[in-house]
Amino acid sequence: MHTRIKSYRQAAGLTQAQLADQVRVSPRTIISIEKEQYSPSLMLAYRLARVFGVSVEHLCCLDENLRRADQDWSE
Repeated sequence: MHTRIKSYRQAAGLTQAQLADQVRVSPRTIISIEKEQYSPSLMLAYRLARVFGVSVEHLCCLDENLRRADQDWSE
Protein backbone atom coordinates (compact mmCIF):
# COMPACT_ATOMS: atom_id res chain seq x y z
CA MET A 1 0.00 0.00 0.00
CA HIS A 2 1.31 3.39 -0.97
CA THR A 3 1.42 6.05 1.77
CA ARG A 4 2.78 9.55 2.31
CA ILE A 5 4.36 8.61 5.64
CA LYS A 6 7.98 8.89 4.52
CA SER A 7 7.54 12.36 3.03
CA TYR A 8 5.67 13.62 6.11
CA ARG A 9 8.26 12.06 8.44
CA GLN A 10 11.13 13.65 6.56
CA ALA A 11 9.39 17.04 6.40
CA ALA A 12 8.91 16.87 10.17
CA GLY A 13 12.60 16.08 10.65
CA LEU A 14 11.87 12.77 12.36
CA THR A 15 13.89 9.60 12.14
CA GLN A 16 12.11 6.31 11.65
CA ALA A 17 12.93 5.43 15.26
CA GLN A 18 11.51 8.72 16.57
CA LEU A 19 8.28 8.26 14.64
CA ALA A 20 8.05 4.65 15.80
CA ASP A 21 8.35 5.79 19.44
CA GLN A 22 5.56 8.32 18.96
CA VAL A 23 3.14 5.73 17.58
CA ARG A 24 4.31 2.83 19.78
CA VAL A 25 5.70 0.46 17.16
CA SER A 26 9.18 -0.76 16.27
CA PRO A 27 11.34 1.16 13.82
CA ARG A 28 11.17 -1.95 11.60
CA THR A 29 7.41 -1.41 11.26
CA ILE A 30 7.92 2.15 9.99
CA ILE A 31 10.62 0.95 7.60
CA SER A 32 8.32 -1.78 6.24
CA ILE A 33 5.42 0.65 5.76
CA GLU A 34 7.65 3.14 3.95
CA LYS A 35 8.90 0.38 1.62
CA GLU A 36 5.28 -0.65 0.92
CA GLN A 37 6.00 -4.10 2.36
CA TYR A 38 3.44 -3.76 5.16
CA SER A 39 0.07 -2.04 5.46
CA PRO A 40 -0.57 -0.34 8.79
CA SER A 41 -3.50 -1.44 10.93
CA LEU A 42 -6.36 1.00 11.18
CA MET A 43 -5.31 2.04 14.70
CA LEU A 44 -1.72 2.62 13.59
CA ALA A 45 -2.91 4.61 10.58
CA TYR A 46 -4.94 6.84 12.93
CA ARG A 47 -1.94 7.32 15.23
CA LEU A 48 0.28 8.25 12.30
CA ALA A 49 -2.29 10.65 10.86
CA ARG A 50 -2.65 12.32 14.26
CA VAL A 51 1.14 12.85 14.51
CA PHE A 52 1.11 14.69 11.17
CA GLY A 53 -2.23 16.46 11.59
CA VAL A 54 -3.78 14.98 8.44
CA SER A 55 -6.59 12.55 7.68
CA VAL A 56 -6.00 8.84 7.40
CA GLU A 57 -7.44 8.98 3.89
CA HIS A 58 -4.83 11.55 2.83
CA LEU A 59 -1.89 9.93 4.59
CA CYS A 60 -2.70 6.49 3.22
CA CYS A 61 -3.52 7.69 -0.33
CA LEU A 62 -7.02 6.21 -0.21
CA ASP A 63 -8.09 7.14 -3.75
CA GLU A 64 -4.87 5.89 -5.34
CA ASN A 65 -4.91 2.63 -3.39
CA LEU A 66 -8.58 2.02 -4.21
CA ARG A 67 -7.81 2.45 -7.92
CA ARG A 68 -4.91 0.01 -7.66
CA ALA A 69 -7.06 -2.55 -5.84
CA ASP A 70 -9.86 -2.20 -8.40
CA GLN A 71 -7.39 -2.71 -11.26
CA ASP A 72 -5.91 -5.78 -9.60
CA TRP A 73 -9.37 -7.21 -9.03
CA SER A 74 -10.51 -6.71 -12.61
CA GLU A 75 -7.44 -8.41 -14.13
